[in-house]
Amino acid sequence: MGVAVQSHWFSVGTVVTWGEGGVGVVATQAFSNISFGPRGLKLLKKGMSAKLAVEALIASDEGRELRQLAIIDAKGGVATHTGKKCIPSAGHITGANHSVQANLMISSRVWPAMDRAFQKAKGTLAERMLRALEAGEAAGGDIRGRQSAALLVVRGKATGSSWEDRLVDLRVDDSAEPLKELRRLLDVHQAYERMNQGDVALETGDMALARSHYSAAESLFPENEEMRFWHAVTLASNGLLDESLPLFKDVFRRNKNWRILARRLVPSGQLLVDKAGLALILAQ
Repeated sequence: MGVAVQSHWFSVGTVVTWGEGGVGVVATQAFSNISFGPRGLKLLKKGMSAKLAVEALIASDEGRELRQLAIIDAKGGVATHTGKKCIPSAGHITGANHSVQANLMISSRVWPAMDRAFQKAKGTLAERMLRALEAGEAAGGDIRGRQSAALLVVRGKATGSSWEDRLVDLRVDDSAEPLKELRRLLDVHQAYERMNQGDVALETGDMALARSHYSAAESLFPENEEMRFWHAVTLASNGLLDESLPLFKDVFRRNKNWRILARRLVPSGQLLVDKAGLALILAQ
């Protein structure tokens, strides 16, 4: 489950996007009542549906006609409210397992464009939500312009460990092109996810799968020195010293401090090579 948002407002992700794995997600917008986020999740945890939670929150708020609120629960229930005094153009569309809503838009074409883009998009939930935001921007977007954006994805089923249930949590707090920066951050996030998957494959002895993940990670974020360095460390520590050397050479060429770090990893047991192997690495 997830929430994505763009706005001409500083750090919109600290206001609009709320979610908890196995519980649901909340978007509190327009003249945002920030309490709708934590209170909405609390109501869902008590067993309320998205519909009942929205109704309860709106009924309790004297500023309800200025608010925009959307909630999706872990069972797929969807409910949205757009107050009559939300600044136009403002409106929403609810569909199967999703909702799009907007206010202060240049025209009423924005949220239908978001809805179409989300339903047509392929890939992960994060990718589909970002496509929806990009479509909204292409349709004219916020009448004031743009400043910040955020993307949050949580698990549909809780693991019991809240830190494992938050799958994507990206924010662009102040930027002339927040969606472009959010897409860059999503690519970086996906690259590191592939690195993590490579590490897991390596731990289970599947070297071919590990290499595949590492290569995919580096292709997503080729300018990242650290990703390439740890790939090299992993290869060298698993008996593939010859394959690691070109990677070390490239990293050391970019930043000589990586050579110092490589030396320091041996005593700590994070680079498993003998003296001869370390000498070869440092000679790159």
